[in-house]
Amino acid sequence: MGYACPVCEEPQADAGHLANHLAFTALTGGGDHEDWLDEHVPDWGDHGEDELAAEVVELAAETEFPFEAGGHDHQHGQGHGIDPQQARERASGELDDEAAEILEEAREMTEAMREADAERSESADETE
Repeated sequence: MGYACPVCEEPQADAGHLANHLAFTALTGGGDHEDWLDEHVPDWGDHGEDELAAEVVELAAETEFPFEAGGHDHQHGQGHGIDPQQARERASGELDDEAAEILEEAREMTEAMREADAERSESADETE
């Protein structure tokens, strides 16, 4: 089972992927994804992945998708229907100021999520 994006119905393997899809699409393209988040989770930009996932999963339809048994088996940064070669070929190569700011914000959010994951992992290791 997975979740359909409530905006574009793109399949997502789990709540975390759904949260990341919504936030990343909102940050990079705005539009309908940003409008949806602003309406349904007004403070979405202040949430980490887990917090956002907990909120958006309640608003998404749980649906069967053709994911591999036991979850997805791709490396992060690959898969999700994106062909890296095609993406490179379509890219203009230059970012305008707004796109550069969005990309930097996405990098900062990703780093913050990684640090939070590492802290949770260390905390879990200490309690074992």
